[in-house]
Amino acid sequence: MDKINEIEAAALHDEMLRLKEEKHMDFLRSLTGVDWQENGLGVVYHLENSETQETITIKCVAPNREKPEIPTVSDIWKGADFNEREVYDFLGIVFIGHPDMRRLYLRDDWVGYPLKKDYDDSLNPLRMTNEETVDSTKYMEEQPDGSVIEKRQAIFDEDEYIINIGPQHPATHGVLRFRVALEGEIIKKLDVHCGYIHRGIEKMCESLTYQQTLALTDRLDYLGAHQNRHALCMCVEKAMGVEVSERVQYIRTIMDELQRIDSHLLFFSCLCMDLGALTAFLYGFRDREKILDIFEYTTGGRLIQNYNTIGGVQADIAPDFVEKVKSFLTYLRPMLKEYNDVFTGNIIAQQRMKGVGLLSKEDAISFGATGGTGRASGWACDVRKRHPYAMYDKVDFKQIVRTEGDSYARYLVRIDEIVESMRIIEQLIDNIPAGEYQQKMKPIIKVPEGIYYSAVEGSRGEFGVFLESHGEKYPYRLKFRSTGLPLVSAMETMSRGAKIADLIAIGGTVDYVVPDIDR
Repeated sequence: MDKINEIEAAALHDEMLRLKEEKHMDFLRSLTGVDWQENGLGVVYHLENSETQETITIKCVAPNREKPEIPTVSDIWKGADFNEREVYDFLGIVFIGHPDMRRLYLRDDWVGYPLKKDYDDSLNPLRMTNEETVDSTKYMEEQPDGSVIEKRQAIFDEDEYIINIGPQHPATHGVLRFRVALEGEIIKKLDVHCGYIHRGIEKMCESLTYQQTLALTDRLDYLGAHQNRHALCMCVEKAMGVEVSERVQYIRTIMDELQRIDSHLLFFSCLCMDLGALTAFLYGFRDREKILDIFEYTTGGRLIQNYNTIGGVQADIAPDFVEKVKSFLTYLRPMLKEYNDVFTGNIIAQQRMKGVGLLSKEDAISFGATGGTGRASGWACDVRKRHPYAMYDKVDFKQIVRTEGDSYARYLVRIDEIVESMRIIEQLIDNIPAGEYQQKMKPIIKVPEGIYYSAVEGSRGEFGVFLESHGEKYPYRLKFRSTGLPLVSAMETMSRGAKIADLIAIGGTVDYVVPDIDR
């Protein structure tokens, strides 16, 4: 169980600022809103020192359940901006001093806050009408006498020229909408609208057994299905004190790295399509099919992977799994040279990406933009190195870090990571030990009471699982730390001052997946 440090709301902002300045807790890993019912509404923060990897967990409860208010920390960590809006959206907690207190996912006319334990879902009948965009936001300002007043302000000026990119647009990589203010071709502001495919997965988990929640992880970042499920299984296993066999650890690690290659090949393909290189798009999809074939032989699935289970994996690897994986690795190496010949070295591709969409190391850490995006900005943020799990402390691989912080660096990081994933698999594939692939578990799992957090290095960054258990067969609160939400929250910083055509290259190299954001 994680050690929790509780801070009163009145002292929260000053203490958080102290932790960042004195303890160098510059990375806000996770921010989770929780309804503790009679004990109030509040937030659990997971902080980390990006240099030493020291972590600390903070809990803050709003003093008034009927009018819950907590000071914002969005001025301390930029990543808190969207995270606090999410908590406000689902729990109604108002963050005093937050510059943009709007709903993030749900409609403005939504009634109630779904993650409250007393939420009445009958208040929201199905609406098929288009909602008008209200161009205003709330700013809750605390007065010297302790009272709070609400100020309204427009997001865009009346004379600004605004266009929509999405929600239906191939280059948004899913149903995502950007409202973009332009001056000629130059982006002045960018307003992100999420929630078009929000499915209430975290709310659903409150009424599902632990085994049943596993299926939902595959529907988040569907290009990281193995990794997502690995994180949830690992969190439950950690809470229960279950140690899986070494065979399972080998299999999980190999599957995670095959999934990473699969995801990066799709990244390459879609980016090439976004930038008009259709031949390269076909190359990537052609080669990705070979990984999907390998998955299908063992798991039965190509995209959705119902494979990791609590205590092991659902089935042993296929009889020819080792042979097929080794054959694929032999095949892929020369194909990577082909990718570089046709796209990486192409002068047009380089001009579209070099110097475009700059993100500094400081901003990457502040936003919590992990994965290839953070590493392209000089931040060594790989969970496999920071907090090793499975077999990652037993294999030799290089963490790919670049310092340019532009779209081209983000592209190169992922291409080089394919090579490192192949190295990891090669060190394991001939040495998979004998043993059980699944521990015997009770049909109904009850996790010991407490708060737990586990994370893996997903295809797009840190995928975390926050679990609060009250000792029942259902999780009291299950929160998934999206890899994509911090990336999308950094889009305005990367895009401001760029041309509208550059937005496509920036979004393509950031590589978010919308179902992972919307959950």
